[in-house]
Amino acid sequence: MSALFETNYNFPGQTAFYRGKVRDVYTVEDKLVMIASDRISAFDHILPRPIPYKGQVLNQIATHFLKATEDIVPNWLLATPDPNVAIGQACQPIKIEMVIRGYLAGHAWRQYKAGHRVLCGVPMPEGMKESDAFPEPIITPATKAEEGHDEDISAAGILAQGIVTEEQWEQLSTYTRALFKRGTEMAARHGLILVDTKYEFGLCDGVITLIDEIHTPDSSRYYYLDGYQARQDSGEHQRQLSKEFVREWLMEHGFQGLEGQQMPSMPDKFVQTVTDRYVELFEKITGQSFVRGDNSEIHTRIHDHVIDGLKSLAST
Repeated sequence: MSALFETNYNFPGQTAFYRGKVRDVYTVEDKLVMIASDRISAFDHILPRPIPYKGQVLNQIATHFLKATEDIVPNWLLATPDPNVAIGQACQPIKIEMVIRGYLAGHAWRQYKAGHRVLCGVPMPEGMKESDAFPEPIITPATKAEEGHDEDISAAGILAQGIVTEEQWEQLSTYTRALFKRGTEMAARHGLILVDTKYEFGLCDGVITLIDEIHTPDSSRYYYLDGYQARQDSGEHQRQLSKEFVREWLMEHGFQGLEGQQMPSMPDKFVQTVTDRYVELFEKITGQSFVRGDNSEIHTRIHDHVIDGLKSLAST
């Protein structure tokens, strides 16, 4: 299957270009063109092989949830002219990730297992086991690093560094909890548990605005609701739809992103498995069938759709 590893366009009116871990981002006048590639990252490293249709899955899930939450918070999205493309308003990013956790999993569990009971200034109860629900969701922010690892930070640290004002922090927290509540409700309707996720915000004309993707498998962790409690009671691992299984595969093959470690090569069968898991999540979380785009001339397709999309926005 064809896959999109990277793009190198030069659109009319383009003033800047940035390549993130997954997205290629073009600034065209006052708009951002975000192209979701099929790159996949883990432990802050981009894996050498792209995952076919992963970019389309991410883009279409993010679009689905941005439209479903626009009554909660303004968001950046203006148009999706291609399965892999979102065009939106350019905002000034706020340099923190608003991570919210409903359950003890992933990074939080690794910290807890190591004996820590405070994460980002937030206490975690004694006596919990992996995948237990917190009494109420906790917000555990991270600084948004330009390069390398994002780092945990407390609300007090954010305010001390002047990243946002106290009023902005309160608004970000309110938005984060409301978005997580909506995402949790939508997941439950499709037999899933939204375990944890992250949101990114920016300022657009001084207004706090939701940017980037939300509730995708790259930014979120999902468990299957069916059988959750039985697995907790028996001490089994939860069935999950997220990128964690990729991290687990890498760890099994001796890679955690640490210095001197060699990244393993992903065989074709595993690449296919990752594609299938992403498609499964799309269909499970949206309740819609996934329609695979025609990737035979994907670079030309995306270029032409972006040009058409920008023209359409300019005429409105």
